[in-house]
Amino acid sequence: MNIENDALQNNPLEKSQLVDSSLAGLTRASIGLSIVALGLCGFVYSSVAAGLGQMIFPHQANGSLIVEKDRVVGSSLVAQPFVQAQYFQSRPSASNYDPMAMAGSNMARTNPALHQAVDERLNQIAAQEQIEKSKIPADLVTASGSGIDPEISVQSALIQVKRVAQARQISEQDVLKLVQQHTVQPTLGILGAERVNVLELNLALDHIGK
Repeated sequence: MNIENDALQNNPLEKSQLVDSSLAGLTRASIGLSIVALGLCGFVYSSVAAGLGQMIFPHQANGSLIVEKDRVVGSSLVAQPFVQAQYFQSRPSASNYDPMAMAGSNMARTNPALHQAVDERLNQIAAQEQIEKSKIPADLVTASGSGIDPEISVQSALIQVKRVAQARQISEQDVLKLVQQHTVQPTLGILGAERVNVLELNLALDHIGK
């Protein structure tokens, strides 16, 4: 071993060649590993995952789109704004219901602007639904963290039944029945609360009498 070390020390050129050879080997190994990892993780895994998603959950994998008369009218996962009296209204959105800009307002509970916005919504809904402000659920006056929450609480839907029925000139019982039909139960019976998908409910309303 000492003889080899002495030989290397006496021959700088040979020592340099060994270092270069070692670096070249490491470089080739690194590039090869990168190519293999890129192929497996970036192509094979993605292709398999996408393929399985299309096979097992095709509706969800394609965005849970809702199609009416060969036309996409929205997604059951994305809220839309409804302002006409004959429709149930969604939760407020800090991102103006834009999926590409989805976000909350990031306002603290002590922010005066947040208090002002909530007060304005309370006054508007109280006048619109003809109820006391104390009976208005929080989800109708506060935006969700995503800004595109497609669902509202059952209570939020129930306080809108009378207005929707009057605007459509149908019985409140018929509207209430649709709310019940579109009420989503807690996941696995324990996660979350009962809720109503606003877009699906409004589309069902439009189908009454057709």
